[in-house]
Amino acid sequence: MTGRHLGMPQEKRFEPIAPATEALASQVLEAAFRVHRALGPGLLESVYEACMCHELHKMGVPFQRQVDLPVDYDGVRLDGGMRLDLWVGKEIVVEVKAVEDVKPVHRAQLLTYLRLAGCRLGLLANFNVARL
Repeated sequence: MTGRHLGMPQEKRFEPIAPATEALASQVLEAAFRVHRALGPGLLESVYEACMCHELHKMGVPFQRQVDLPVDYDGVRLDGGMRLDLWVGKEIVVEVKAVEDVKPVHRAQLLTYLRLAGCRLGLLANFNVARL
């Protein structure tokens, strides 16, 4: 890898996350906590995702749900069937899970989504746990 990390120029990868983005992330976390407190573990990812969208909407947080994420390959933009669960403020990728254990492949998926979306901040929320 020559001077790039997660698709960003080296001079940008060490810049702190902007305070506005940090505040947005705090709102996303608050929404996740509210959903988990109300529902607990044991439901499908789609249920948690829908409830997260409801909470974010109530909070006035800008987001998009199930955003297509194409891949630029060999000079061609291709639809690989990838979708971001939630894209908050076009700055934060939120991947919603309801799995027994978060595996390295889940983390790798989020890192890939961050690179392809050109984002620096991502949240991997696993709702299938006793404590979020």
